[in-house]
Amino acid sequence: MLVARSVVLFLSAALFEIGGAWLVWQGIREHKGVAWIGLGVIALGIYGFVATLQPDANFGRILAAYGGVFVAGSLAWGVIADGFRPDRWDMTGAVLCLVGMAVIMYAPRGR
Repeated sequence: MLVARSVVLFLSAALFEIGGAWLVWQGIREHKGVAWIGLGVIALGIYGFVATLQPDANFGRILAAYGGVFVAGSLAWGVIADGFRPDRWDMTGAVLCLVGMAVIMYAPRGR
């Protein structure tokens, strides 16, 4: 159950961080305005809060593992929101990042 909760939290964090960054990008680079930027800043703040809900208490481990989720999630966001078409190297890199994330977070550890 802890792994399922952790995965849901990682996906939620990705939604808020990547979505927030995308909103800021849209506000500035696509000239959509201050409201988009403000919503992006709020989403980024929520991301910071969601990350603290992970069951593991080690900040470094959580942030390092989240990096793998961020890489894969960013590519997925680009496909959905911007019509980005990743190539095989993008996909290979994303899979490697997710495997690294799984090792960091879910490998058995002696306590």
